[in-house]
Amino acid sequence: MSISVLGAGAFGTALAIALAKHRPGVRLWARDAAQLHNMQTARCNQKRLPNMGFPEALELAADLAECAAAEIVLLAVPMQQLGGFLSALPQKNSPTYLVSCCKGIDLATGKGASALLEAQAPNAQAAVLTGPSFATDLAAGSPTALSLACADAAAGLYLQAQLSTPSLRLYRSTDVTGAELGGALKNVIAIACGVTIGAGLGDSARAALMARGYVEMQRFAASLGARDHAMESLSGLGDLSLTCMSDKSRNYRYGHALGQQKKFDPLITVEGVATAKAALALAKVQKIDLPITQVVVQLSEDKIEVAEAVDLLMSRPQKQEEAWRFGFLNLSPAHGLGRTKLPRVRRAKPGMACAIIRPEISCAKCKSETAAFFIIPKRKNRLSGWLR
Repeated sequence: MSISVLGAGAFGTALAIALAKHRPGVRLWARDAAQLHNMQTARCNQKRLPNMGFPEALELAADLAECAAAEIVLLAVPMQQLGGFLSALPQKNSPTYLVSCCKGIDLATGKGASALLEAQAPNAQAAVLTGPSFATDLAAGSPTALSLACADAAAGLYLQAQLSTPSLRLYRSTDVTGAELGGALKNVIAIACGVTIGAGLGDSARAALMARGYVEMQRFAASLGARDHAMESLSGLGDLSLTCMSDKSRNYRYGHALGQQKKFDPLITVEGVATAKAALALAKVQKIDLPITQVVVQLSEDKIEVAEAVDLLMSRPQKQEEAWRFGFLNLSPAHGLGRTKLPRVRRAKPGMACAIIRPEISCAKCKSETAAFFIIPKRKNRLSGWLR
C-alpha cells in the first residue's frame, strides 16, 4: 500500500510527517524544484513548517506521474487551485483513492472539492479529509481528530484504517457535502472573528459571531443538501471553534489585520475570502440569508469599514433565536402538518422518521407546536425528538 501527499505546504507536509512516522511507503511531492531540493538537503520544510524534521521513512519525490499512481493520493493544494491541478494530473495510472485535504468552495464553479474530483478523476474513489487541525500540532504528534467523509461506506472504512495513527484519530462519515461545507464556511466566520478582535470589539462580540455564524453555517449547509446536524461534527463545530479562537489560523489573522486596518501578506493563502464570495453567490440563488458572510465579502473588498459592518449586523430586524431543545409532544400520528410545502404526514406509522419542520409550523388539527425532527415511537401515539 502506497500513499502520496501532493502539495508541500504546511498541512501537506504535516500530514506526510504524521503518516510516515508509523508506516512505510509515504511520499511527499512538491511543485517547486528549489523547495524540494532544500527539503531533501535539510530533511525539513524550513519554508512552510520549520523545525519539524522528516521521519526516515518519508520519501521526497519530484515525479508527479509516479506519485499520482499511488493507491491513496492526498491532495493538499489550495482550493482555488484544485481544479487546474486536477486537469494537469496524469491520468494514465490513476489512484484508487483520491482524498481532498483542502477547505473551501471553488469560486469559478461554485463546487466543493469532491465534485471537482468526481468530474475530473471519475475512475478514483473521492473522499474528503477535514476538521480541526493546525499543521504544527499534527506534525508534532499532538492528539488530533479529523473527519473523513466518503460517499462509499466501504471505501471510507478502508481509508479510515489506512490513514489513522496513534495520534491521528479519524471519524468517518458518508455526508461528504456536510463535511466539505463545515470546513469551508468556518473560514468565513473566522475572518469575521479576527476582524472583531483586531478592531478591539471584545470577546463577547466574538462569541456572538461564532454562535450566529454557526447558525449561518447550518442554514447554508441544509440548503445544499447536507444532512441534519451535519455541523455538529469535527468538520463543523470543531473546526469553527479552533479557527475562530487562535492566531495560528491564517483566516483569523487575515481578519485581525482587516480589523486593525493593516496590510496582510498576499503570499499567504486565505481560503475564506474566495469561499465567502462563492457562498454568497450560491446563497443568492438558494435565497438563503448569510449576513455575516455578506459583511466579510464587503470588508475584504474594501466596500465598508468595520464600524459600518457592526451597524449592518446590529441593526438587523429582531427575531426569535432558532435554538433546539429536546422534549416530547403529545400528537396523534394521524395528524397532518399545516402551513408547509413539505409533504403532509398523514397516516404515519410507528418508527417513521418525519422531516425537518420550521418552528412557525403547527399541527393542522390541534395547532400545537410541531417537532422539528422526530421518530414516532412504537408504543403510544406520541412524538419524541427535537423541538424548536
